[in-house]
Amino acid sequence: MAKYFSSVVLLLAMASACFALPQESAKQDVKDAGHDTKQAAKHTGQATKKTAKSTGHHVKKTSKSAAHKTAHKTKQGALKVEDKTQPNP
Repeated sequence: MAKYFSSVVLLLAMASACFALPQESAKQDVKDAGHDTKQAAKHTGQATKKTAKSTGHHVKKTSKSAAHKTAHKTKQGALKVEDKTQPNP
């Protein structure tokens, strides 16, 4: 019985220690929420900047490639038409 009693006392001591911890005030909770919101906004801004830069780079590269391919095919077509429209010797 003494062993059981000491276990109960130990359990109650541990449980009371959990409730005795100081709790943050509502004011501190609001401050923490504001800080977390600020950090989230900063991270979102950085991600947006990175994505925009990457997308811009890919658009520029693709546009250049398309312009070069278009110019090449236009030149090929013009040469083909030129050969067909020249008089035969």
